[in-house]
Amino acid sequence: MKRKLGLLLALPPSHDSAVTVHGLAQAALSAGHEVYLYLIDEGVKNLTDPRYQQIAQSGVKVFACAYGCQQHHVSTADLDPAISLSGLVVLSGIIDACDPFLSFT
Repeated sequence: MKRKLGLLLALPPSHDSAVTVHGLAQAALSAGHEVYLYLIDEGVKNLTDPRYQQIAQSGVKVFACAYGCQQHHVSTADLDPAISLSGLVVLSGIIDACDPFLSFT
């Protein structure tokens, strides 16, 4: 049965949870599920991590908080087209549409 997995990551690449979220996203995608990832707060720093660029290319729907990018000085000039900048309305939609939804803050 195909499920929709939602993930929220608010931690930088140096945090263990960044590795965990990447692994969960890859495993769920490999199992044939839809995966939605929202990067917020320091989580937007993962935009420059090749692992996160790779999962966006492989089919994980990756969204990043535009305000978080501005606050943490993360450039969006060369953002991969597979990654969408968005606001909290998108996060609300992901939370509503996904079961399960896991938050790493």
